[in-house]
Amino acid sequence: MAVNARRVVVTGLGLVTPLGIGVHQTWSRLIAGECGVVSLRDLPPVNGLPGFETLPSQVGAVVKREGGQALGGFDSTEWLDRGDEKRMAMFTQYAIAAAKMAIKDAQWETTTEDEKERTGVCLGSGIGSLDDMAVTTLSFAESGYRKMSPMFVPKILINMAAGHLTMKFGYRGPNHAVSTACTTGAHSIGDAMRFIQYGDADVMIAGGTEACIHPLAVAGFAKAKSLATKYNDSPAEASRPFDNDRDGFVIGEGAGVVVLEEYEHAKKRGAQIYAELRGYGLSGDAHHMTAPPENGAGAAMAMRRALKAARLTPADIGYVNAHATSTHQGDIAENRAIKSVFDGHHDTLAVSSTKGAIGHLLGAAGAVEAIFTILAIKNKVLPPTLNLHNLDDSGEFTLNYVPLKAQERDITAAVTNSFGFGGTNASLCFAKVK
Repeated sequence: MAVNARRVVVTGLGLVTPLGIGVHQTWSRLIAGECGVVSLRDLPPVNGLPGFETLPSQVGAVVKREGGQALGGFDSTEWLDRGDEKRMAMFTQYAIAAAKMAIKDAQWETTTEDEKERTGVCLGSGIGSLDDMAVTTLSFAESGYRKMSPMFVPKILINMAAGHLTMKFGYRGPNHAVSTACTTGAHSIGDAMRFIQYGDADVMIAGGTEACIHPLAVAGFAKAKSLATKYNDSPAEASRPFDNDRDGFVIGEGAGVVVLEEYEHAKKRGAQIYAELRGYGLSGDAHHMTAPPENGAGAAMAMRRALKAARLTPADIGYVNAHATSTHQGDIAENRAIKSVFDGHHDTLAVSSTKGAIGHLLGAAGAVEAIFTILAIKNKVLPPTLNLHNLDDSGEFTLNYVPLKAQERDITAAVTNSFGFGGTNASLCFAKVK
């Protein structure tokens, strides 16, 4: 049987974001133009480390940690079993919560051994638990071996989000973890798609997670001159993709998880279907550790490969959810890539970056933004690019970037992009199911 004969659809969604816990909270606030970026000065100090107030960038898109889901906050007791909090780093906790939401949304209950063997997990993180590494290093330097926790290594391993999920639900299909910097979430979903296409599974729980808003991470990105520094006193204005006054990205945290399912399998059990995952394209820049080539050639290659796999043309795409992080070089390179791929169709294409609302969720970004793209298709509304008051004055930004307010638009298919340090690129193409 040909690989592409197995169609892959999305049947469940789960989100933990700076805008809320769950799809409804996050999406409704996103479409309303609300922002999850706050001041980091208010966060409690991290033992033994300088606080955020000593750093050039003092803003972040933080998941609210109090109040529980009803009040838009993450309360681990609502999602984890007793004792899990001590065994799981925060990035794993976010992943478990988002996965449970997605599985419940898909109404996927594995009641037979065959169903468990045909269900897999593909969950990744870009950085993992930086907090555990930093705190344990300080503790080890001060007290040595006797204060080490036996859970240290299991907590920091990137694949533990996937591992814990398989153990909780008994899934014995592919147990896979991706770690490709800020492309992690998109790669996880794309790889999971291929596991289904190749017959390794009928259902895959896939996505990305990140929880590294930590002084060490902020200091590192700030030293690389990647972060926004001009808006410490007005956090909600700090992440401004495509805007002339942008000066870097805003670090964020959260998780996005989807349930992917072979189309006939989903149809047979009467599952709801949000969209079809039609194409997945990957490429490498082979250019620079952190910066893309000016012409965006790698990004363009990923988009073209996704369209080819989807058997769609540029004319079929009505929306691109851009990676656009609010950095000067990155936004320009991606814009050039989009304009080259969709040359001749600029008047029918809309582009937006949801990072204005939620910052850059690093390893979770691609998965969360994939969900936003799916919802844009299903709900016929395009999420806005916040803080886009003055387009980059280079003269190159001539598309519809959905500035400030959501736009109603009935689109058949859309692309979402993710790019990461090391020059790694991925594009996913979603479409209405025919």
